[in-house]
Parts: sequence; C-alpha cells; structure tokens
Amino acid sequence: MKNYLKQFPNKDGYFGEYGGAFIPPQLEPHFLEIAEAYDRIAGDASYINELRYIRKHFQGRPTPISHARNLSRLIGGGNIYLKREDLNHSGAHKLNHCMGEALLAKHMGKKKLIAETGAGQHGVALATAAAYFDMQCEIHMGEVDIAKEHPNVVRMKLLGAEVVPVGFGGKTLKEAVDSAFMSYLEQGDDAIYAIGSVVGPHPFPKMVRAFQQIVGEEAREQIVEMTGHLPDHAVACVGGGSNAMGLFAGFIEDEAVALHGVEPLGRGTKLGEHAATMTYGKPGQIHGFKCIVLTDENGEPAPVHSIASGLDYPGVGPEHSYLHDIGRVSYGAATDQETLSAFWALSRHEGIIPALESSHAIAYALKLAKRSPGENILVNLSGRGDKDLDYVADNFGYGEELDLMKMLQSAEPEFA
Repeated sequence: MKNYLKQFPNKDGYFGEYGGAFIPPQLEPHFLEIAEAYDRIAGDASYINELRYIRKHFQGRPTPISHARNLSRLIGGGNIYLKREDLNHSGAHKLNHCMGEALLAKHMGKKKLIAETGAGQHGVALATAAAYFDMQCEIHMGEVDIAKEHPNVVRMKLLGAEVVPVGFGGKTLKEAVDSAFMSYLEQGDDAIYAIGSVVGPHPFPKMVRAFQQIVGEEAREQIVEMTGHLPDHAVACVGGGSNAMGLFAGFIEDEAVALHGVEPLGRGTKLGEHAATMTYGKPGQIHGFKCIVLTDENGEPAPVHSIASGLDYPGVGPEHSYLHDIGRVSYGAATDQETLSAFWALSRHEGIIPALESSHAIAYALKLAKRSPGENILVNLSGRGDKDLDYVADNFGYGEELDLMKMLQSAEPEFA
C-alpha cells in the first residue's frame, strides 16, 4: 500500500473499477469546473493556510483521543480509544469537509451551497460553513429524517439555511440526494453542490477524503503519543463513508493496523431491513458514480433501513468498494439493537453520548475488544448524540435494563 494516497484515485476519479462521473451533460461543465478549481488550489499556500486557521480557531482542532477506560475494564479484553470528532465544532466530523468545500466555493466566486443530509449533521455543518462565509444555503432532507432528527432541523434553520422537505420515495437520504441534484441542475452557475460524504461523481470522493484526512493524521500522532505505538485496529462506521476514510487515511499504508468499517445491519438480513451494502450488495451505479450497491429485483437501488439516519444509504463510497475488493479493510455490521446497547453503554460508563451512527462502530469495537486481549482499538467517534436523544428516549427508553455482558455474549457481528 506504499504511496496509496497519491495513486488513488486516478486522474479520471477511479479507485480500481469504482468511481468516475456519470452525470447529465448539463452538469458536466459544473463538475469539471469544481475539479479544476480544487486541483488548482489544493497545493496553494494561501488556501491551505486559511483552512488551517479555520480548523484551529473556528473548529477547535485538533480533537482529542479519549481512553474508554471503564468500558475496556468492564469487557476485560482490548483497550478502546476514541477519536473525539464529537468535540469538533457543530458536533461531528462533517465540518471538516464542509469548511473546505465552502472555502473552495468562495474561491470559485459561488454565492450558494446546496446539499443533502440524512441525520442532519452534514446539513448543520454546511449551514455553519455558509454562515461563516456569509453565503446562502439550501439543504434537502427526507421527511422521515426531519421527524427523527428535529433538533438538527432547528439548528439548520437557526443558522439561516433553507430546509427543503423531500416527500417522495422512501423520504430518506437517497431521495434527499435525488432532490438536491435536481435543484443543483437549475443553479449550477451560482451554486456549488457540497456532497456530504466520499460519494458522488468525481472529484468529490477524492476531495472529501482529503478534507477528512486531518482526522487520521491527528489520530496517528495522538495514539502514538498516548500508547507508544500504532493501534492494532482502527474502526469507523460506514454509510457513505467519509468519517471512515478520514480515519483510515492516517493508517492505510500501515499493514500492521487492521482497518474495520461497520455498516448497519438494521433489523435483519432481508432486503429493506438493513443498509449493509458491502455484505449484500454488488457493483452498480448510483447518483453518478460506480460502487457496490444494494439493488432490488429490477436492478434499481433497494429500500434500506437503519436506526441511524446518516447510514441508511443503498450505496457506499467508491474507495470503500475498492478497499473491500482488495481486502485492505474488513467490513462488518452491527444491528439496531447492538447499536442501541452501545449508545447506552458509552453514555452510562464513559459519560459520552454518541451519535447513533458512531454507536455502530462502538458496538463492533466492544465485541472486537472482547476477542482481542491486550490489543488497542481506535474508534472514530464521528459525532455526538444530541440529535438522537428525543428519538431514542421516546422510542426505546433510557437503557435501564442494559446488560452489556449479555450483548457481548450474543451472536458475533459479521467480521469479514
């Protein structure tokens, strides 16, 4: 994997057979403009220095690493460490690429930011970036997710964003992407579509990885300072996969570090009960790029489910698809129930309330720690759980009957 980050993607945006740009002709000039602008400023000292200033003085980077000492002791296996992206300003890793994309838009002379959001964290982050740069912001969000993630809807509106409800299809993340693309078709001259993950047509998988790479770079230095060596495992949840690629980028060339992506197994293994793309999907196209996709009997993107709105997407980043195929990353899954147990366990035993998305990675790491005595496991805690509090409490309670050890004794998650 030597020089991996320089080799991938290639000039056309491909990671092996995955990636590319399959977009309507009227969008091609806009995506070419974005790609050329990014390549032009990616090595520009003034752009990099401004982004570094923002990260330090506005976002509050670097975010720390915390040792989950109580949970590690309770499990009696490996040691779990948390990269605290929940402490990044606006509450998740999403601001890392949103500030980068908004700064790019500023350099391009754009006046408006357009995006989709699922759990609302990308929407909040982009609305935050728009307010910082004094730009307009339009966020498309499925009606199902609007109801689940009401606190983030309020945040977006307070920050000045227009929230566009999406009421067709499954009314979740996939449809929000469809709606945002349709809006961008009409506004491409004055706006930029700030894609919220390492998905979409080229150059976004490359760009978002680059903006999120700061997570892995910081974590690598911090974990060595804390423990004296690199971690044995690095774990992150995967929907589109931006937080995972951010963490993995810091360790991808270190073969001794096992990388684990955790998808949502939801309520079961039947189509429509989960969003475990790597486990049950196959190569295909979605939203203008090629990746592994969950499809129905007609070959169309399948309905998906996850307790975490930010993970219920039938596709995945093209880079994740490639890393899956070459075996560099192991992709497993956590069920809704395991995720809830991890949500309650981290809250109760560590005083950290995680996002439901991040709780998938925690659930997987707990079981990984149990079977890995003496090993160090670094988890990207990609977001905080403020947005999920009402939804979890109203529908599932407060975890009064949580039995962590019983959870750990249940069926192992699907370790690839």
